[in-house]
Amino acid sequence: MTGTTPIRVMVVDDHPMWRDAVARDLSESGFEVVATAGDGDQAVRRAKAAAPDVLVLDLNLPGKPGVQVCKEVVAADLAVRVLVLSASGEHADVLEAVKSGATGYLLKSASTEDLRDAVRRTADGDPVFTPGLAGLVLGEYRRLASEPAAPAAGGEEQKAPRLTERETEVLRLVAKGLSYKQIAERLVISHRTVQNHVQNTLGKLQLHNRVELVRYAIERGLDDA
Repeated sequence: MTGTTPIRVMVVDDHPMWRDAVARDLSESGFEVVATAGDGDQAVRRAKAAAPDVLVLDLNLPGKPGVQVCKEVVAADLAVRVLVLSASGEHADVLEAVKSGATGYLLKSASTEDLRDAVRRTADGDPVFTPGLAGLVLGEYRRLASEPAAPAAGGEEQKAPRLTERETEVLRLVAKGLSYKQIAERLVISHRTVQNHVQNTLGKLQLHNRVELVRYAIERGLDDA
């Protein structure tokens, strides 16, 4: 719950019994299930119409794969958070999902309570990963940051936008892998204030998601500061 307003959730899975069970469990836990879908094309259409806070998404979908659904939904509405709920723990699947804009990745072997907690944290913008996967994702952030950046248009170096001292401080902690809640506690500010700083920073840097934000920070050595 966010204050007194229930978190709006959409569940996407091609197995009807699993999809209905997840939707029912979330609904009984106080979440508002605003839509469900069984294939990729349907998922994109319904997500755009229902505008959920959190999209609980399987990767293995007919018609359009889950990673493509994730890309299209996040591109259409940056306010939507995507929590992948998959049977696959393959590293390639996890990294592809994160690069596509997913905030978190949970295995289907997770408990119902783990899922509820993951949906709540995803709604808050915190990265949520099945144990053992968070280190993998941070390692990928570092690998991406070590790659040469694409040259600016016309071959000219773009001037870095000026961030406030607080925005830089928040960015440094994001790069270290801290959740928004942990950052709020560390800086003694509200969770909402952390979210606002991150959104402002994304806008100033013309970045689209946490993956790009962490890469930007690591490229500048902020994770070691």
